[in-house]
Amino acid sequence: MTESPLHMSADERRAATALAGIYSVRMLGLFMILPVFALYAQGLEGVTPALMGMAIGIYGLTQAVLQIPFGMASDRFGRKHVIAFGLVVFAVGSLVAASADTITGVIAGRAIQGAGAVAAAVMALLADVTREEHRTKAMAFVGMSIGLSFLVAMVAGPLLNQWIGVPGIFGTTAVLALVGVALLYLTVPEPATLRSHRDLAPALTQVRRVLTDPELLRTDFGIFVLHMILTAGFVALPLALRDAGLAPADHWLVYLPVMVVAIALAVPFIIVAERRRAMKQVLVGAVAVLMLSELALVTFHDSVLGTALVMGLFFVAFNLLEASLPSLVSKLAPVDAKGTAMGVYSSAQFLGAFVGGWAGGRIFGDHGFEGLFLACAMVLLVWLGLAVTMRRPRYLSMRVLRLRELDPGGVGRLQLELAAVPGVAEVAVNVEDGTAYLKVDNEALDAVALGRFSRGS
Repeated sequence: MTESPLHMSADERRAATALAGIYSVRMLGLFMILPVFALYAQGLEGVTPALMGMAIGIYGLTQAVLQIPFGMASDRFGRKHVIAFGLVVFAVGSLVAASADTITGVIAGRAIQGAGAVAAAVMALLADVTREEHRTKAMAFVGMSIGLSFLVAMVAGPLLNQWIGVPGIFGTTAVLALVGVALLYLTVPEPATLRSHRDLAPALTQVRRVLTDPELLRTDFGIFVLHMILTAGFVALPLALRDAGLAPADHWLVYLPVMVVAIALAVPFIIVAERRRAMKQVLVGAVAVLMLSELALVTFHDSVLGTALVMGLFFVAFNLLEASLPSLVSKLAPVDAKGTAMGVYSSAQFLGAFVGGWAGGRIFGDHGFEGLFLACAMVLLVWLGLAVTMRRPRYLSMRVLRLRELDPGGVGRLQLELAAVPGVAEVAVNVEDGTAYLKVDNEALDAVALGRFSRGS
Protein backbone atom coordinates (compact mmCIF):
# COMPACT_ATOMS: atom_id res chain seq x y z
CA MET A 1 0.00 0.00 0.00
CA THR A 2 1.41 3.39 -1.02
CA GLU A 3 2.02 5.83 1.81
CA SER A 4 0.06 9.06 1.60
CA PRO A 5 2.21 12.13 0.97
CA LEU A 6 -0.26 14.18 3.02
CA HIS A 7 0.08 12.31 6.31
CA MET A 8 2.94 10.90 8.33
CA SER A 9 3.07 7.11 8.24
CA ALA A 10 2.83 5.03 11.41
CA ASP A 11 6.60 4.40 11.27
CA GLU A 12 7.31 8.11 10.88
CA ARG A 13 5.06 9.02 13.81
CA ARG A 14 6.61 6.34 16.00
CA ALA A 15 10.14 7.41 15.07
CA ALA A 16 9.41 11.10 15.64
CA THR A 17 7.81 10.37 19.02
CA ALA A 18 10.67 8.14 20.17
CA LEU A 19 13.43 10.51 19.02
CA ALA A 20 11.66 13.50 20.57
CA GLY A 21 11.46 11.50 23.79
CA ILE A 22 15.15 10.61 23.67
CA TYR A 23 16.14 14.23 23.01
CA SER A 24 13.84 15.72 25.63
CA VAL A 25 14.73 13.17 28.34
CA ARG A 26 18.37 14.11 27.93
CA MET A 27 17.55 17.81 28.15
CA LEU A 28 15.27 17.14 31.13
CA GLY A 29 18.23 15.68 32.98
CA LEU A 30 20.28 18.79 32.27
CA PHE A 31 17.47 21.23 33.08
CA MET A 32 16.25 19.65 36.35
CA ILE A 33 19.46 20.65 38.08
CA LEU A 34 19.04 24.37 37.33
CA PRO A 35 16.49 25.32 40.02
CA VAL A 36 18.11 23.27 42.80
CA PHE A 37 21.86 23.03 42.26
CA ALA A 38 22.87 26.39 43.77
CA LEU A 39 21.22 25.31 47.04
CA TYR A 40 22.72 21.82 46.98
CA ALA A 41 26.21 23.07 46.15
CA GLN A 42 26.48 24.92 49.45
CA GLY A 43 27.19 21.60 51.18
CA LEU A 44 29.84 20.34 48.76
CA GLU A 45 33.49 20.27 49.73
CA GLY A 46 35.57 23.04 48.14
CA VAL A 47 32.63 25.02 46.81
CA THR A 48 33.03 28.65 45.77
CA PRO A 49 30.56 30.76 43.78
CA ALA A 50 32.82 30.52 40.73
CA LEU A 51 33.07 26.71 40.92
CA MET A 52 29.34 26.43 41.56
CA GLY A 53 28.70 28.38 38.37
CA MET A 54 31.22 26.23 36.53
CA ALA A 55 29.38 23.09 37.61
CA ILE A 56 26.08 24.47 36.33
CA GLY A 57 27.43 25.54 32.94
CA ILE A 58 30.34 23.22 32.09
CA TYR A 59 28.13 20.82 30.13
CA GLY A 60 27.68 23.58 27.54
CA LEU A 61 31.39 23.64 26.72
CA THR A 62 31.75 19.92 26.05
CA GLN A 63 28.42 19.88 24.20
CA ALA A 64 29.48 22.77 21.93
CA VAL A 65 32.85 21.20 21.15
CA LEU A 66 31.61 17.68 20.46
CA GLN A 67 28.21 18.00 18.80
CA ILE A 68 29.57 18.39 15.25
CA PRO A 69 32.12 15.53 15.65
CA PHE A 70 29.29 13.31 16.92
CA GLY A 71 27.19 14.22 13.89
CA MET A 72 30.09 13.41 11.54
CA ALA A 73 30.72 10.13 13.36
CA SER A 74 27.09 9.16 12.85
CA ASP A 75 27.62 9.45 9.08
CA ARG A 76 30.46 6.94 9.29
CA PHE A 77 29.49 4.52 12.06
CA GLY A 78 25.69 4.67 11.94
CA ARG A 79 23.22 6.98 13.63
CA LYS A 80 21.92 4.56 16.24
CA HIS A 81 25.33 3.39 17.42
CA VAL A 82 26.58 6.94 17.90
CA ILE A 83 23.38 8.06 19.66
CA ALA A 84 23.49 5.04 21.97
CA PHE A 85 27.15 5.73 22.76
CA GLY A 86 26.33 9.36 23.55
CA LEU A 87 23.46 8.37 25.84
CA VAL A 88 25.73 5.94 27.71
CA VAL A 89 28.33 8.70 28.10
CA PHE A 90 25.58 10.97 29.44
CA ALA A 91 24.51 8.26 31.91
CA VAL A 92 28.12 7.79 33.08
CA GLY A 93 28.45 11.53 33.66
CA SER A 94 25.21 11.54 35.64
CA LEU A 95 26.49 8.73 37.88
CA VAL A 96 29.81 10.50 38.39
CA ALA A 97 27.97 13.65 39.48
CA ALA A 98 25.60 11.64 41.69
CA SER A 99 28.45 10.00 43.60
CA ALA A 100 30.56 13.15 44.00
CA ASP A 101 30.86 14.87 47.38
CA THR A 102 33.13 17.64 46.11
CA ILE A 103 32.37 20.45 43.71
CA THR A 104 35.19 19.36 41.39
CA GLY A 105 33.65 15.88 41.21
CA VAL A 106 30.30 17.36 40.15
CA ILE A 107 32.07 19.54 37.56
CA ALA A 108 33.68 16.42 36.11
CA GLY A 109 30.32 14.64 35.99
CA ARG A 110 28.59 17.56 34.32
CA ALA A 111 31.38 17.83 31.74
CA ILE A 112 30.95 14.13 30.90
CA GLN A 113 27.18 14.64 30.63
CA GLY A 114 27.73 17.31 28.00
CA ALA A 115 30.20 15.07 26.17
CA GLY A 116 27.28 12.83 25.21
CA ALA A 117 26.51 15.35 22.48
CA VAL A 118 23.92 13.48 20.42
CA ALA A 119 21.77 16.40 19.23
CA ALA A 120 23.10 16.51 15.65
CA ALA A 121 22.99 12.71 15.30
CA VAL A 122 19.39 12.57 16.58
CA MET A 123 18.30 15.19 14.07
CA ALA A 124 20.11 13.40 11.25
CA LEU A 125 18.40 10.11 12.14
CA LEU A 126 15.04 11.84 12.28
CA ALA A 127 15.67 13.17 8.77
CA ASP A 128 16.69 9.71 7.56
CA VAL A 129 13.45 8.07 8.72
CA THR A 130 10.98 10.79 7.64
CA ARG A 131 10.05 12.02 4.18
CA GLU A 132 10.91 15.59 3.19
CA GLU A 133 7.28 16.71 3.17
CA HIS A 134 6.90 15.72 6.85
CA ARG A 135 10.32 16.68 8.17
CA THR A 136 9.28 20.13 9.33
CA LYS A 137 6.45 18.63 11.38
CA ALA A 138 8.81 16.09 12.90
CA MET A 139 11.36 18.77 13.79
CA ALA A 140 8.63 20.95 15.30
CA PHE A 141 7.55 18.01 17.43
CA VAL A 142 11.10 17.66 18.77
CA GLY A 143 11.22 21.41 19.45
CA MET A 144 7.95 21.30 21.39
CA SER A 145 9.18 18.35 23.43
CA ILE A 146 12.28 20.30 24.46
CA GLY A 147 10.12 23.24 25.56
CA LEU A 148 7.91 20.88 27.53
CA SER A 149 10.95 19.27 29.16
CA PHE A 150 12.10 22.69 30.38
CA LEU A 151 8.67 23.36 31.90
CA VAL A 152 8.60 19.95 33.58
CA ALA A 153 12.17 20.37 34.84
CA MET A 154 11.45 23.67 36.56
CA VAL A 155 8.74 21.97 38.63
CA ALA A 156 10.11 18.43 38.88
CA GLY A 157 13.58 19.55 40.01
CA PRO A 158 12.45 21.13 43.31
CA LEU A 159 9.89 18.35 43.94
CA LEU A 160 12.36 15.51 43.33
CA ASN A 161 14.93 17.34 45.42
CA GLN A 162 12.62 16.94 48.44
CA TRP A 163 12.32 13.18 47.96
CA ILE A 164 15.64 11.97 46.58
CA GLY A 165 17.96 14.98 46.67
CA VAL A 166 20.24 16.20 43.91
CA PRO A 167 22.27 12.94 43.82
CA GLY A 168 18.98 11.12 43.28
CA ILE A 169 18.11 13.48 40.40
CA PHE A 170 21.46 12.72 38.77
CA GLY A 171 20.83 9.01 39.26
CA THR A 172 17.35 9.29 37.76
CA THR A 173 18.72 11.01 34.67
CA ALA A 174 21.22 8.16 34.22
CA VAL A 175 18.36 5.64 34.26
CA LEU A 176 16.33 7.75 31.83
CA ALA A 177 19.29 7.91 29.44
CA LEU A 178 19.52 4.11 29.42
CA VAL A 179 15.77 3.90 28.83
CA GLY A 180 16.44 6.16 25.85
CA VAL A 181 18.89 3.58 24.47
CA ALA A 182 16.19 0.91 24.71
CA LEU A 183 13.67 3.18 22.99
CA LEU A 184 16.16 3.88 20.23
CA TYR A 185 16.65 0.24 19.29
CA LEU A 186 13.12 -1.00 19.97
CA THR A 187 10.98 1.72 18.38
CA VAL A 188 13.02 3.68 15.81
CA PRO A 189 13.27 1.95 12.41
CA GLU A 190 16.68 1.45 10.86
CA PRO A 191 17.14 3.91 7.97
CA ALA A 192 17.59 2.27 4.61
CA THR A 193 20.48 4.60 3.81
CA LEU A 194 22.36 7.36 5.58
CA ARG A 195 21.89 10.56 3.63
CA SER A 196 23.54 13.96 3.77
CA HIS A 197 21.03 16.64 4.71
CA ARG A 198 22.19 20.13 3.82
CA ASP A 199 19.15 21.54 5.55
CA LEU A 200 20.24 19.89 8.81
CA ALA A 201 23.86 18.77 8.78
CA PRO A 202 26.79 21.17 9.22
CA ALA A 203 29.33 21.23 6.38
CA LEU A 204 32.86 22.33 7.23
CA THR A 205 33.20 23.94 3.80
CA GLN A 206 30.35 26.34 4.66
CA VAL A 207 31.54 27.42 8.13
CA ARG A 208 33.53 30.43 6.94
CA ARG A 209 30.59 31.60 4.82
CA VAL A 210 28.25 31.41 7.82
CA LEU A 211 30.70 33.06 10.22
CA THR A 212 31.16 36.06 7.93
CA ASP A 213 27.44 36.79 7.54
CA PRO A 214 26.70 39.77 9.82
CA GLU A 215 22.99 39.02 10.13
CA LEU A 216 23.58 35.42 11.14
CA LEU A 217 26.26 36.57 13.60
CA ARG A 218 23.71 38.85 15.28
CA THR A 219 21.45 35.84 15.76
CA ASP A 220 24.31 33.68 17.06
CA PHE A 221 25.23 36.42 19.52
CA GLY A 222 21.58 36.61 20.56
CA ILE A 223 21.23 32.91 21.41
CA PHE A 224 24.62 33.05 23.15
CA VAL A 225 23.41 35.89 25.38
CA LEU A 226 19.98 34.31 25.94
CA HIS A 227 21.44 31.11 27.39
CA MET A 228 24.22 32.96 29.15
CA ILE A 229 21.79 35.04 31.19
CA LEU A 230 19.52 32.04 31.78
CA THR A 231 22.36 29.98 33.27
CA ALA A 232 23.78 32.96 35.16
CA GLY A 233 20.34 33.64 36.60
CA PHE A 234 20.10 30.15 38.08
CA VAL A 235 23.41 30.70 39.87
CA ALA A 236 21.54 33.25 42.01
CA LEU A 237 17.75 32.89 41.76
CA PRO A 238 17.36 29.79 43.97
CA LEU A 239 19.46 31.51 46.63
CA ALA A 240 17.47 34.74 46.24
CA LEU A 241 14.17 32.90 46.80
CA ARG A 242 15.60 31.13 49.85
CA ASP A 243 17.02 34.34 51.32
CA ALA A 244 13.67 36.08 50.73
CA GLY A 245 12.01 33.53 53.01
CA LEU A 246 10.73 30.78 50.67
CA ALA A 247 11.71 27.29 51.79
CA PRO A 248 13.52 25.32 49.04
CA ALA A 249 10.83 22.65 49.18
CA ASP A 250 8.29 25.29 48.10
CA HIS A 251 10.23 26.77 45.19
CA TRP A 252 8.12 24.79 42.73
CA LEU A 253 5.15 26.92 43.83
CA VAL A 254 6.90 29.84 42.11
CA TYR A 255 8.26 27.99 39.08
CA LEU A 256 5.01 26.24 38.10
CA PRO A 257 2.71 29.28 37.70
CA VAL A 258 5.55 31.39 36.31
CA MET A 259 6.33 28.89 33.53
CA VAL A 260 2.72 28.08 32.63
CA VAL A 261 1.69 31.74 32.44
CA ALA A 262 4.87 32.70 30.58
CA ILE A 263 4.31 30.07 27.88
CA ALA A 264 0.65 31.07 27.50
CA LEU A 265 1.55 34.75 27.11
CA ALA A 266 4.44 34.09 24.71
CA VAL A 267 2.37 32.14 22.17
CA PRO A 268 0.33 35.11 20.83
CA PHE A 269 3.52 37.10 20.23
CA ILE A 270 5.09 34.16 18.37
CA ILE A 271 2.01 33.99 16.13
CA VAL A 272 2.08 37.74 15.51
CA ALA A 273 5.79 37.63 14.64
CA GLU A 274 5.20 35.02 11.91
CA ARG A 275 1.75 35.79 10.54
CA ARG A 276 2.05 39.56 10.51
CA ARG A 277 5.68 39.49 9.48
CA ALA A 278 6.70 41.50 12.52
CA MET A 279 9.60 39.35 13.69
CA LYS A 280 12.08 42.20 14.06
CA GLN A 281 9.69 44.32 16.13
CA VAL A 282 8.75 41.42 18.38
CA LEU A 283 12.39 40.37 18.81
CA VAL A 284 13.50 43.89 19.75
CA GLY A 285 10.64 44.17 22.23
CA ALA A 286 11.49 40.83 23.83
CA VAL A 287 15.16 41.75 24.29
CA ALA A 288 14.10 45.04 25.87
CA VAL A 289 11.81 43.15 28.27
CA LEU A 290 14.67 40.85 29.24
CA MET A 291 16.89 43.82 30.00
CA LEU A 292 14.19 45.50 32.10
CA SER A 293 13.63 42.22 33.96
CA GLU A 294 17.29 42.01 34.94
CA LEU A 295 17.23 45.63 36.11
CA ALA A 296 14.08 44.93 38.14
CA LEU A 297 15.77 41.96 39.84
CA VAL A 298 18.46 44.32 41.12
CA THR A 299 15.74 45.92 43.25
CA PHE A 300 13.21 43.14 43.86
CA HIS A 301 15.35 40.02 44.37
CA ASP A 302 14.81 40.20 48.15
CA SER A 303 11.03 39.75 47.79
CA VAL A 304 9.42 36.41 46.90
CA LEU A 305 6.46 38.11 45.19
CA GLY A 306 8.69 40.63 43.41
CA THR A 307 11.07 37.92 42.20
CA ALA A 308 8.17 35.76 40.99
CA LEU A 309 6.57 38.59 39.03
CA VAL A 310 9.86 39.58 37.41
CA MET A 311 10.62 35.93 36.58
CA GLY A 312 7.24 35.73 34.87
CA LEU A 313 8.13 38.73 32.72
CA PHE A 314 11.56 37.27 32.01
CA PHE A 315 10.24 33.91 30.87
CA VAL A 316 7.59 35.41 28.59
CA ALA A 317 10.42 37.08 26.67
CA PHE A 318 12.72 34.06 27.01
CA ASN A 319 10.17 31.61 25.59
CA LEU A 320 9.36 34.00 22.77
CA LEU A 321 13.01 34.34 21.78
CA GLU A 322 13.76 30.64 22.23
CA ALA A 323 11.00 29.85 19.71
CA SER A 324 11.68 32.71 17.30
CA LEU A 325 15.46 32.72 16.92
CA PRO A 326 15.72 29.32 15.15
CA SER A 327 13.06 30.50 12.70
CA LEU A 328 15.08 33.65 12.11
CA VAL A 329 18.23 31.60 11.40
CA SER A 330 16.27 29.58 8.85
CA LYS A 331 15.15 32.78 7.13
CA LEU A 332 18.63 34.30 7.08
CA ALA A 333 20.79 31.27 6.21
CA PRO A 334 21.88 30.61 2.61
CA VAL A 335 19.72 27.88 1.11
CA ASP A 336 22.61 25.41 0.83
CA ALA A 337 24.12 26.23 4.24
CA LYS A 338 21.16 26.02 6.60
CA GLY A 339 22.56 22.98 8.41
CA THR A 340 25.87 24.74 8.96
CA ALA A 341 24.13 27.91 10.15
CA MET A 342 22.06 25.89 12.62
CA GLY A 343 25.18 24.04 13.79
CA VAL A 344 27.00 27.30 14.54
CA TYR A 345 23.85 28.66 16.19
CA SER A 346 23.55 25.58 18.40
CA SER A 347 27.23 25.78 19.38
CA ALA A 348 26.73 29.44 20.34
CA GLN A 349 23.76 28.42 22.49
CA PHE A 350 25.78 25.85 24.45
CA LEU A 351 28.77 28.15 24.76
CA GLY A 352 26.42 30.75 26.22
CA ALA A 353 25.34 28.26 28.89
CA PHE A 354 28.98 27.61 29.75
CA VAL A 355 29.98 31.28 29.93
CA GLY A 356 26.83 32.10 31.91
CA GLY A 357 27.69 29.54 34.57
CA TRP A 358 31.38 30.36 34.71
CA ALA A 359 31.14 34.17 34.55
CA GLY A 360 27.89 34.30 36.54
CA GLY A 361 29.49 32.41 39.42
CA ARG A 362 32.51 34.69 39.47
CA ILE A 363 30.44 37.88 39.31
CA PHE A 364 28.04 36.61 41.97
CA GLY A 365 30.95 35.72 44.26
CA ASP A 366 32.54 39.16 43.88
CA HIS A 367 29.50 41.45 43.60
CA GLY A 368 26.45 39.58 44.89
CA PHE A 369 22.92 39.56 43.50
CA GLU A 370 22.91 43.19 42.40
CA GLY A 371 26.20 42.90 40.52
CA LEU A 372 25.14 39.74 38.68
CA PHE A 373 21.75 41.05 37.55
CA LEU A 374 23.25 44.39 36.52
CA ALA A 375 25.95 42.64 34.48
CA CYS A 376 23.27 40.62 32.68
CA ALA A 377 21.37 43.81 31.91
CA MET A 378 24.50 45.40 30.43
CA VAL A 379 25.09 42.45 28.09
CA LEU A 380 21.43 42.61 27.04
CA LEU A 381 21.87 46.30 26.22
CA VAL A 382 24.54 45.29 23.68
CA TRP A 383 22.19 42.70 22.16
CA LEU A 384 19.39 45.27 22.05
CA GLY A 385 21.61 47.58 20.00
CA LEU A 386 22.39 44.77 17.55
CA ALA A 387 18.70 43.80 17.32
CA VAL A 388 17.57 47.34 16.59
CA THR A 389 20.04 47.65 13.70
CA MET A 390 19.32 44.23 12.13
CA ARG A 391 17.82 44.01 8.65
CA ARG A 392 14.17 43.12 8.38
CA PRO A 393 14.18 39.40 7.48
CA ARG A 394 12.59 38.02 4.36
CA TYR A 395 9.73 35.65 5.15
CA LEU A 396 10.87 32.58 3.28
CA SER A 397 10.42 28.88 3.99
CA MET A 398 12.80 26.02 3.27
CA ARG A 399 11.73 23.28 0.87
CA VAL A 400 13.55 20.14 -0.17
CA LEU A 401 12.58 18.84 -3.62
CA ARG A 402 13.38 15.34 -4.84
CA LEU A 403 14.09 15.90 -8.51
CA ARG A 404 13.28 13.85 -11.57
CA GLU A 405 16.14 12.36 -13.55
CA LEU A 406 18.99 14.80 -13.25
CA ASP A 407 21.52 15.42 -16.01
CA PRO A 408 24.75 16.62 -14.29
CA GLY A 409 25.54 18.67 -17.38
CA GLY A 410 22.24 20.51 -17.16
CA VAL A 411 22.39 21.62 -13.51
CA GLY A 412 22.92 25.27 -14.39
CA ARG A 413 19.89 25.32 -16.67
CA LEU A 414 17.79 23.48 -14.06
CA GLN A 415 18.70 26.01 -11.38
CA LEU A 416 17.65 28.86 -13.67
CA GLU A 417 14.35 27.12 -14.42
CA LEU A 418 13.65 26.53 -10.74
CA ALA A 419 14.58 30.12 -9.88
CA ALA A 420 12.09 31.32 -12.52
CA VAL A 421 9.16 29.62 -10.74
CA PRO A 422 7.07 32.37 -9.08
CA GLY A 423 7.76 32.46 -5.33
CA VAL A 424 11.17 30.74 -5.47
CA ALA A 425 13.84 33.03 -4.02
CA GLU A 426 16.93 30.80 -3.75
CA VAL A 427 17.97 27.48 -5.31
CA ALA A 428 20.80 25.03 -4.72
CA VAL A 429 20.93 21.63 -6.48
CA ASN A 430 22.74 18.65 -4.99
CA VAL A 431 23.69 16.45 -7.94
CA GLU A 432 24.79 13.50 -5.76
CA ASP A 433 21.36 12.74 -4.32
CA GLY A 434 19.16 14.44 -6.92
CA THR A 435 17.82 17.03 -4.51
CA ALA A 436 17.06 20.73 -4.80
CA TYR A 437 17.10 22.95 -1.73
CA LEU A 438 14.81 25.94 -2.12
CA LYS A 439 13.79 29.04 -0.24
CA VAL A 440 10.27 30.06 -1.17
CA ASP A 441 7.70 32.70 -0.37
CA ASN A 442 4.65 30.54 0.33
CA GLU A 443 2.27 33.42 -0.36
CA ALA A 444 3.62 33.87 -3.90
CA LEU A 445 4.67 30.30 -4.73
CA ASP A 446 3.30 28.59 -7.84
CA ALA A 447 3.14 25.09 -6.35
CA VAL A 448 1.88 23.53 -9.58
CA ALA A 449 4.81 24.85 -11.60
CA LEU A 450 7.27 23.73 -8.92
CA GLY A 451 5.69 20.28 -8.75
CA ARG A 452 6.59 19.60 -12.39
CA PHE A 453 10.23 19.27 -11.32
CA SER A 454 9.49 16.83 -8.50
CA ARG A 455 10.10 13.10 -8.69
CA GLY A 456 6.77 11.30 -8.79
CA SER A 457 4.81 14.30 -10.14
